[in-house]
Amino acid sequence: MPTPVLDTLDHQLIDLLSRDARVSNRKIAAELGVTEGTVRGRIKRLQQDGLIAFTAVTGFEMARKSRLAFINVQADVDKVRDVARAISELPQINAVLITMGQFNITAMCLIEELDALVEIASDQILVIQGVHHVETSIAVKTMKYNAKMAKITSLQAIPADQD
Repeated sequence: MPTPVLDTLDHQLIDLLSRDARVSNRKIAAELGVTEGTVRGRIKRLQQDGLIAFTAVTGFEMARKSRLAFINVQADVDKVRDVARAISELPQINAVLITMGQFNITAMCLIEELDALVEIASDQILVIQGVHHVETSIAVKTMKYNAKMAKITSLQAIPADQD
């Protein structure tokens, strides 16, 4: 699938929606100097292309018992993508990043108990073919979090039909 080309209007539209996704199409149209139909059509296309989505983002305060955990993985260089793909298929994992440095994969998840983190890291990730070492850490205090950058939700918060 070819990469969609975004023009200036698309970028302006995304910028406005990223500040307030509840703003009306009429208000966006007035601010950008286009018709409401143009805004509606652009939003529909951006959604269909998977470039934007509308969702409620819960803050960490909503998940009082949950803790954000990071699982750093050292994997064979030639198997990094396969290992990352296998990790991303684990239902408890919310994000998988291929990284540079001491670890070449970082996974993120929300946990309620330390036992869950041990089970994910040791019993599910460490056993994947090509994984050499796994190291975990837990966020104990969030100093800054930009929900526009990465939406983090617990597995229970995701409806079954959207897994």
